Amino acid sequence: MMSSSLQSKVFLWLLVAVSLAFAAILWPFYEAIFWGVTLAIIFSPLHKILLRRMPLHPNLAALATLSLCLVVAILPMVLLGISLAQEASHIYDRLRTGQLDIGSYFQQIVAAMPSWTVGLLDRLGLSSVTELQQKLSSIAVQGSQFVATRALNIGQNTFQFVIGFGIMLYLLFFLLRDGSALAQRIRDAIPLEDHHKRNLSHKFTTVTRATVKGNIVVAATQGMLGGFIFWALSIQGPVLWGVLMAFLSLLPAIGAGLIWIPVAIYFFATGAIWQAVTLTVFGVGVIGLVDNVLRPILVGKDTKMPDYVVLISTLGGMSIFGLTGFVIGPVIAALFIATWDLFASEKPFHPNAKTRRDKQNL
Repeated sequence: MMSSSLQSKVFLWLLVAVSLAFAAILWPFYEAIFWGVTLAIIFSPLHKILLRRMPLHPNLAALATLSLCLVVAILPMVLLGISLAQEASHIYDRLRTGQLDIGSYFQQIVAAMPSWTVGLLDRLGLSSVTELQQKLSSIAVQGSQFVATRALNIGQNTFQFVIGFGIMLYLLFFLLRDGSALAQRIRDAIPLEDHHKRNLSHKFTTVTRATVKGNIVVAATQGMLGGFIFWALSIQGPVLWGVLMAFLSLLPAIGAGLIWIPVAIYFFATGAIWQAVTLTVFGVGVIGLVDNVLRPILVGKDTKMPDYVVLISTLGGMSIFGLTGFVIGPVIAALFIATWDLFASEKPFHPNAKTRRDKQNL
């Protein structure tokens, strides 16, 4: 007969192989699955409130929560995406036809520079202003084309988008309805002590909620403020620039300044002093204040991670997983810190850990 240790090893290898195969099957739709799980975590408190009001109707409570999620979170993103696609396409057409020339704007800045600044450009290997103009124009055209293409890809790949969107909504409904039971089964299957599992589970849900809610609130606020000031100053494409500022604000510290600072410099260089002063004061005192005040309250306070860890994990997550990585990166970083803290404090897998705990309990 096969020994029990050999049976355990065979079963573990079988478990790993089947799990990897199942993950490979799900991988094409990982973004839909991830956002279904994330939205279920975010909206689970609301679902619990609705479930208490209708305890005999779990399907109705889940459906009501799903409907609110559509209205509050998903529908505004779809409408914003449509506006972004239209505006990005319009700016790309203007760049392609020469109506909007980034190189000429740069030439105006160079012309307004003092001689020592032009000399500094020479020492940095940027002496060929014409060549640099051409590069800036090419980057602007490619950037606007990229944004427009990505936004329009949703319409071009309608079938794939509808499938992914349907999977997300379908999964979200069942996670809202059966999420508590499913989470308990997962916790039961993890070979750790109960308080360790509760700690890791709490860390995962807390960081996910804080990252999504905090970053989205900060991004939406900075994007709206940036789009407003660009509209007030009659800058072309305020929706596009507002969305770009919202996207870049996912990166702590540097964020939206990558958009409004070059515009303020251009205003100063071309003599539009009141526009430059207005944009600078608004950028530092309003847009920057949102990042300095809201982000520590909404993100850092709950995740309990240093800003540099949040920044590096966000950048790393987005480089691997795309836009979804702004959540995946910090969550992985938080679990990494929590797991190593657990190992360092109690060493649950250390061979003498049980002996130490027994002595502490005496």
